[in-house]
Amino acid sequence: MPTAGAAVPDFCLPNQFGEEVRLEGLRGAGVVLVFFPFAFSQVCRGELAELQAGRSLFEDAGVRLLAVSCDSKYALRAWAEQEGFGFDLLSDFWPHGDTARAYGAFDEHRGLAQRASFVIDGQGILRACIRSGPGAPRPLEQYRTALEEL
Repeated sequence: MPTAGAAVPDFCLPNQFGEEVRLEGLRGAGVVLVFFPFAFSQVCRGELAELQAGRSLFEDAGVRLLAVSCDSKYALRAWAEQEGFGFDLLSDFWPHGDTARAYGAFDEHRGLAQRASFVIDGQGILRACIRSGPGAPRPLEQYRTALEEL
């Protein structure tokens, strides 16, 4: 699991359209990487809807918002279209949970990504981590506080 002030692991995952997104290719701009358990679940829907409504917070900070689950890209596309999400949803489906595991955000017993967000600067250094327990959304205010430190 990455620690604040250290480089984060690179990854390459397909988004909901099947396009590969590589963290290293986004260098120069900050990234907020949001792991979530499941598409179509109530808490995840509410949490990502709040991120969508607050997208200007990330855009104004010059940060790219990426949400990651172990769902297939097909499920993520259907969910993004249904909910109107305007940011990339990345599929950590296969090898199952490898990226979540590299970030210390994979629940081995349940086979899902845990609620963990990583605020990464333009050089690939972790600046903040926001976590919450099962069924508990991460408040948008915590992202605002973390982005102020970039």
